[in-house]
Amino acid sequence: MSTPVPVFDGHNDFLLRLLRDPARREATWLTETGEGHLDLPRMRAGGFVGGFFAVYIPSPQAHDDPDFDAIMRNPPFSLPLPDLIGQAEALPVAMAMVGHLMWMERTGHLAICRSVADIRAAMAAGKIAAILHFEGAEPIGADLDALHVWHAMGLRSLGPVWSRPTVFGHGVPFAFPSGPDTGEGLTPAGKALVRECNALRIMLDLSHLNEKGFDDIAALSDAPLVATHSNAHAITPSSRNLTDRQLAVIRESDGLVGLNYASGFLRADGIGDPFEGWEPILRHLDHLIAHLGEDRVGLGSDFDGATIPADLGDAAGLPRLIDALRQNGYGEELIAKLAHRNWLAVLERTWGA
Repeated sequence: MSTPVPVFDGHNDFLLRLLRDPARREATWLTETGEGHLDLPRMRAGGFVGGFFAVYIPSPQAHDDPDFDAIMRNPPFSLPLPDLIGQAEALPVAMAMVGHLMWMERTGHLAICRSVADIRAAMAAGKIAAILHFEGAEPIGADLDALHVWHAMGLRSLGPVWSRPTVFGHGVPFAFPSGPDTGEGLTPAGKALVRECNALRIMLDLSHLNEKGFDDIAALSDAPLVATHSNAHAITPSSRNLTDRQLAVIRESDGLVGLNYASGFLRADGIGDPFEGWEPILRHLDHLIAHLGEDRVGLGSDFDGATIPADLGDAAGLPRLIDALRQNGYGEELIAKLAHRNWLAVLERTWGA
C-alpha cells in the first residue's frame, strides 16, 4: 500500500465534538468509531498530518428553533444570525476546548505548533501538527488583554467572527443566493485587534467575515490575507464564498484560500446535501488556481463542521480526493503544493520560520 500524500488542512471542528461529549473523548480521538470525520486512525489512513483546530463557541439554541440544516438543503434561504456572545460566556467554553487540545497533546500523538519549525518537527516525528485557531474572537475582550493570554497559550490564528457579530465586526449570514456585502465593517475594537494580531504575528482568517470587514483587514493588515475555508462565489453564489474581486486582493497580498468541502458551498445550486463525484470540487479548485495562482491555494476541509461530499466521506477518504486531482490533470508538484506546501509557505510569510 502506497504512503498517502501528506495533507495539512485549513480548518476542522474536532474540538467541538470533544466539547459535546467529553466523557468519550479518549475513544473519539484514539479509536475509529465511525462517527464524524476525524479521529487518529482515520487521519493516519488518509495522510492528514495536521491543520488548524478551531475553538468555536456554540450559540445557545432554543427548543423551538427551526431546523437550519433542513432549510439549507432547500435554497433559496437566508438564515437569521444568532445574537452576539459576550466574553464572560465564551471564556469557559474556550478554556474547555483548549484543554481538550492540550489533553490530545499529552496522549503523545499530537503537537500544538507555534512556528513552522514546530510543524515540520511534528510531521517528521509522526505527530499531528495542530495550530490553535479561534473561529470567532468571543473569548477576547475589547481591551485585548486576553489576546495576549491566549497567544501565550499557543493561539496563532484567529478569525474575528464566526458569522454572528462580535465586538470586533460582522460576519455574513448563511444565505443563498447572496453576495458577501451584508453589513458594516470592523468596529474600532476590531481594527485594534488587527493591529495587535499583526504585532503578535497571529494569522488573521477572513472566512465568515462580510465584505466590508474583509476590506478593512485588507487595508490595515501587513500580513498575507488568508481565508482558511472558503470557496469561489463565481461557481457557487453563497454569502460564505469569495468573489473574484476578493480573490484578487488575496492574490496581491501573497495570501491563500483553503478549499472548503461543505457541500452547500461547492454545489452550484447551493443545496447542502452530499453529492457523488468530484466535479464541484474540481471546478472550485480550477477557479481558485486560475485567480490566485498555484502557490496560493490549499485545502480547508471543515471536517466535523459540515456536510461533505459522499465520495470523500471523512479524513480516510483524502487519498480518493488526491487521485481525483491526478485524474483531472494535476501533476504531483501541484498536488503537493495544494496538500501541504502552500500552507507551510504562507505561514512562514505570516509568522516567520
